[in-house]
Amino acid sequence: MLIGSSTPMPRASHAALHLAVALDGAGWHPAAWREPDARPDELFTPRYWTGLVTEAERGLLDFVTIDDSLSLQTSRYVEPDERTDQVRGRLDAVLIAARVAPLTRNIGVIPTAVVTHTEPFHLSKAIATLDYVSTGRAGIQVRVSGRADEATHFGRRTVPGLRIEDLATVAAQSWVKELFDEAADYVEVLRRLWDSWEDDAEIRDVATGRFIDRDKLHYIDFEGAHFSVKGPSITPRPPQGQPLVAALAHATVPYELVARSADLGFVTPGGADDARAILAEIRAAQASAGRADETVHVFGDLVVFLDDDPGAAADRKARLDERAGAEYSSDARVFTGTPAQLADLLEELRNAGLTGFRLRPAALPYDLEQITRHLVPELQRRGAFRTAYEASTLRGLLGLTRPANRYAAA
Repeated sequence: MLIGSSTPMPRASHAALHLAVALDGAGWHPAAWREPDARPDELFTPRYWTGLVTEAERGLLDFVTIDDSLSLQTSRYVEPDERTDQVRGRLDAVLIAARVAPLTRNIGVIPTAVVTHTEPFHLSKAIATLDYVSTGRAGIQVRVSGRADEATHFGRRTVPGLRIEDLATVAAQSWVKELFDEAADYVEVLRRLWDSWEDDAEIRDVATGRFIDRDKLHYIDFEGAHFSVKGPSITPRPPQGQPLVAALAHATVPYELVARSADLGFVTPGGADDARAILAEIRAAQASAGRADETVHVFGDLVVFLDDDPGAAADRKARLDERAGAEYSSDARVFTGTPAQLADLLEELRNAGLTGFRLRPAALPYDLEQITRHLVPELQRRGAFRTAYEASTLRGLLGLTRPANRYAAA
């Protein structure tokens, strides 16, 4: 096995790809909790999540994302269901991240937060804190919610009860754009709050009794259609300066959010040509937003069923589908096959312009271990993936510099 090997590896002719995993419950297939090696009795324990993240770090992955929402999981698109045969219930993703981050050393940790019903001031200090406890490995995946049942938990706004077939209407598209415009403002507030303390604002001089330089704490004075935030933050600037901001995108409006506000976008192409078209749209939107010279990573999402035998993965999916009572499908491409076959696909999609991939293990821990113990060594043999961590921060792993503070004097 080549993970962490000190033996020189063949050099790839192009940049090595980045690799991450998306963690959710017992896995992305709704019947995964019934697999022989699943641990449904541990889903709400710190040991379970620590074990998954440390396994991902063992495979030298760039980061993990931790899924979250403001409603129970459901088999329906925009409303809850009454099923009792699938995993229901979650721990808070940001708090999971805060628990596991100090027990790891190199891997990035990116929890998900729904920004539609939460406050940017609260989230800014939570993610700044996560960056401190992880020593510079934090990020946040922002998620928009258009679900009426989630809005009722807060009672602060009325959300139209749309069906999936309504989403193509002019009224629905206008409402969706407003939600994503709000998300863009939310991210802008996060970024300003993270910069509201200059890097050297803390003096900590016992002799003079000065702990901070008040002139280096800044009001952000954000006034927008959705938020009015004065600032400054109550948490000093995070170790990375700006923790990573990520978003999942499936269409033009969310592509624009990635292009104008994020460091990292997750997309769901069906193949190489689709990936090229998505990338062209995001890069054009990035240029329109004045960010053409900035690095915005675009990762492809895939749900993966992996086995050493080519037919075993498909058979396992069929067995899980039978238990779930329906064929599993996803917003992302569903891959069944061997680690070597997946490596072929990742290299094909990387050649289409994607800089990395976020894999969603269909069943945990099985498919995660297939990724870390079989896919990673296969990619290493091809010179397409790292053999050791080369940076101590998440921004460093992704080749992103630590940004200057926008409020600091030149």
